[in-house]
Amino acid sequence: MAFSQLGLHPDLVRAVKTMGFEQPMPIQEKAIPLALQGVDVLGCAQTGSGKTAAFVLPILHQLRSQPRPGIRVLVLVPTRELAAQVIEVFRDFGRFTGVKTVMIIGGAGYHGQRQAIARGAQVVVATPGRLLDHLEQGAFRLDKIEHLVLDEADRMLDMGFMPSIRAIIHRVSKERQTMLFSATLSREIQQVAAFALKNPQRVDVAPPTATAEGISQVVYPVTQDQKADLLIAILKAIQMRSVLVFCRTRHGADRLARRLEGFSFSVGVLHASRTHSQRVHTMESFRQGHTQVLVATDIAARGIDVREISHVINFDVPRHPEDYVHRVGRTARAYRVGDAITLMEPMEQTFLSAIERFTNIVFPRAVLPNFPYKVKPRLEPPKPPSNQPSGRFGRRRYARSYSALFKR
Repeated sequence: MAFSQLGLHPDLVRAVKTMGFEQPMPIQEKAIPLALQGVDVLGCAQTGSGKTAAFVLPILHQLRSQPRPGIRVLVLVPTRELAAQVIEVFRDFGRFTGVKTVMIIGGAGYHGQRQAIARGAQVVVATPGRLLDHLEQGAFRLDKIEHLVLDEADRMLDMGFMPSIRAIIHRVSKERQTMLFSATLSREIQQVAAFALKNPQRVDVAPPTATAEGISQVVYPVTQDQKADLLIAILKAIQMRSVLVFCRTRHGADRLARRLEGFSFSVGVLHASRTHSQRVHTMESFRQGHTQVLVATDIAARGIDVREISHVINFDVPRHPEDYVHRVGRTARAYRVGDAITLMEPMEQTFLSAIERFTNIVFPRAVLPNFPYKVKPRLEPPKPPSNQPSGRFGRRRYARSYSALFKR
């Protein structure tokens, strides 16, 4: 199916063609016709699947087909980075519509955000905390909202935003269309959906525990004191275009970035202690290819939309399996291919085992040739208990590796 067959306004089809897109992705093909009907949508799709356009295009269609002044659309997102990404999608696809947007996030001035509302912004993309500040101060109202979107709802739940989201939704018109998108549909998310949506149509594109098909995944066992040295050796060995390295803490990210800079890598750092302007500058440098390695905490696991990330490296094994799926989803976006590398010290085996059960994949273990390991790496994954099935669905799959570097 082509975009022109979805029933979108000609100005949107023109914008889609201008951007070089011809056929919708599965989440778009399934969700857009439902959204155009005005029904509530509950969407489950893995990161990088194109779900932002799945709600942006039908919303722009309604705004373009029935123009009216005032705030008509509210999109709630968990992070500043995701807010910037959503705003960019609205502006790209809405380039021929005249629709005005505003981003309301922490770290930016209140006055400028309120001025954008006063100048006639119809689309508000916001993080819950800053938006609720505006509403409690009486800066503007949301009682004319026609479209409400909860994007990355599972992440907002993890970050403790649900009380703020409930307070915001109580201020939004009940006569609205609501769409909720999430990488997972846990019981908690379904409870949120029951509160926010009315008789939603559910759209599933991939199993919520799945990683993208094009991702090659491998684990390098190594002691903690040699992790940085092994990372540097890997970065020197691989053919990398752009690399995203995840650390568990802000201090760890800063420390690792300084270490990499000492070996002449061009490095950027992204975490919650960075100011908004620093984040914007860092992301722009990474997108433009001026920065080759971006070291980040999980704040960057969602909201980074850089199509040419060739490698995601987990310097620290994530504590929660869902975070692993979101981290590695930064590569192989839009059904491309990419490599995901995890450095695992022995104490992190428990976390890795949980990820393998969650994804139903056993990751190959590997060693880097000629690296001076202090302790010989264990390459055989531990066997599951004999009284339990070997995966969530019985037989476990074994991850493939696309790179010769990962072969034992």
